[in-house]
Amino acid sequence: MAFKNTLLRAITWWHGQSLGTQLFTKRRGKQVGEDAEGNLFYQTADGKRRWVIYSGEPEASRVSPEWHGWLHFTWQEPPTEVPLLHKPWEKPHVANLTGTPLAYAPEGSIRREHPLERRDYEAWQPE
Repeated sequence: MAFKNTLLRAITWWHGQSLGTQLFTKRRGKQVGEDAEGNLFYQTADGKRRWVIYSGEPEASRVSPEWHGWLHFTWQEPPTEVPLLHKPWEKPHVANLTGTPLAYAPEGSIRREHPLERRDYEAWQPE
């Protein structure tokens, strides 16, 4: 089983960080912080490259806005040093649930467990 995991990590990225990423992170990466999801954030010593090592499934929508801005050089200081100020009307970050059973389904959607009965439509029936 250990060989299979090593092989998967050598050739894929969706099973966690690849061996190449792990080696690069170990040699050149400086850990900058960790978010509430357990994702680890790194940068090179000169600060020119920034990346994230996901804890679990590598899904970009699991990165909070604070860290997203830092990863994309919107601001230089990581949220661990200069926390992002939030407005009182802002909602907490949630991951993108599209394509999952928890995805939003509006009232009347066929994806709802018990959709509303439509009375404004009568299906055609062949004779």
